[in-house]
Amino acid sequence: MAAFTLAASGDHWFSALALGVTLLKCLLIPTYHSTDFEVHRNWLAITHSLPISQWYYEATSEWTLDYPPFFAWFEYALSHIAKYFDQEMLNIHNLNYFSSRTLLFQRFSVILTDALFFYAVHECCKCIDGKKTSKELTEKPKFILSVLLLWNFGLLIVDHIHFQYNGFLSGLMLLSIARLFQKRHMEGAFLFAVLLHFKHIYLYVAPAYGIYLLRSYCFTASKPDGTVRWDSFSFVRVISLGLIVFLVSALSLGPFIALNQMPQVFSRLFPFKRGLCHAYWAPNFWALYNALDKALSVIGLELKFLDPNQIPRASMTSGLVQQFQHTVLPSVSPLATLICTLIAILPSVFCLWFKPQGPRGFLRCLVLCALSSFMFGWHVHEKAILLAILPMSILSVEKAGDATIFLILTTTGHYSLFPLLFTAPELPIKILLMLLFTVYSISSLKTLFRKEKPLFNWMETVYLLGLGPLEVCCEFIFPLTSWKLKYPFIPLLLTSVYCAVGITYAWARLYVSVLTGCFVSKTKKQ
Repeated sequence: MAAFTLAASGDHWFSALALGVTLLKCLLIPTYHSTDFEVHRNWLAITHSLPISQWYYEATSEWTLDYPPFFAWFEYALSHIAKYFDQEMLNIHNLNYFSSRTLLFQRFSVILTDALFFYAVHECCKCIDGKKTSKELTEKPKFILSVLLLWNFGLLIVDHIHFQYNGFLSGLMLLSIARLFQKRHMEGAFLFAVLLHFKHIYLYVAPAYGIYLLRSYCFTASKPDGTVRWDSFSFVRVISLGLIVFLVSALSLGPFIALNQMPQVFSRLFPFKRGLCHAYWAPNFWALYNALDKALSVIGLELKFLDPNQIPRASMTSGLVQQFQHTVLPSVSPLATLICTLIAILPSVFCLWFKPQGPRGFLRCLVLCALSSFMFGWHVHEKAILLAILPMSILSVEKAGDATIFLILTTTGHYSLFPLLFTAPELPIKILLMLLFTVYSISSLKTLFRKEKPLFNWMETVYLLGLGPLEVCCEFIFPLTSWKLKYPFIPLLLTSVYCAVGITYAWARLYVSVLTGCFVSKTKKQ
């Protein structure tokens, strides 16, 4: 507690927060780890043992390399440190290999690479509007933002229990955002280009970057009404940005272009043969669509409108499968999801073009792009909600309306990650960590905006409180019923559908806020 009473002018409090969460991560080292642990161990073995020409062809394990080349090189670099811990983890044929040294190496590789995330958070704190100041350090927006990011519950359980490298990658994204706030556009563009070649899921937010840099950097001036001045277009800036993208892409993809392997690389990066939804339905529009299909199929069978013999055996709504056909509603193709995603993204992109509203307008567009892609994308993973939660944290400490959206989004989004940790020892850990983070988030933001109207209305309050009974039903009551063997997927379905409602609401409310702000600004100009 002593660290919290230090003067706000120093960075001691930030160091204390970073050190505290690092110690917590170390305590989580012995906990459960998912198949992603073996995925990354296998990638270490592939990149260490094989020439680059075989990286995207190797298929000894089912966990083939399906990240862009920069991440492959990242694994290659780690492998040269890993050999000093346990050489056997780098043997391709040692499938599902595990040892205490392998565990320590892989866990600490995540913890240490989070240093980039810490730096990015520190830079983001410099970009916060300082209008809301307080004498108390713990009530300052920068302190609250630091806790919301450094101690983010989703990152803690996904990276340091489940096992992934999202902190390192999120650090690149947040640092890129910070550079755009600081008007260091070339650095921001470079960092985002590098990020795309580490993990291509960040294509979700590429439209926000592209439009913002074109509108606010390549066009150097606007008219008094906020519209673009076409004569202010800078060819030099466009060429500079294009050169950054070209050089980064050439460095990443060049070797595979030279080897004539791009079709193989892209087939790994974009596996459209997978189903509409991941094994556990991400809480998005398609979860609601699937649930509606299930409800209609049940009603159809009861009313004898449907023939049980003609219902597809590989129905998504029959359980946890990937390839499926819907029973009543039309089945969804990858093209359909792409069209839905583009339609969902376009309004936010148009607002960013016609009324940029500076870096904060860009950040809102980025969150909407991430959420729209999460809502309507093909084979979306539940963990992708972090792409929206983390940047939304920055907005939450500046406006009460954004704080409300953030709290609904982060609470439902984080709870939707619970099924990732399904082992009994981790149950109290995930419940305690989520409660601590959620209580802090709500209390700190309520204190920050105490002079404004309440953050939640009665409907939002009831919905969020409903997560408690849902957890009790899924974790404690359902396992005691006879349905556990016959319908084992029901807890996942309930969790996904319930959280999908909250995330859809947060997405819609943020969209209304952005479109209303854009329209009101234009009206005032006129």
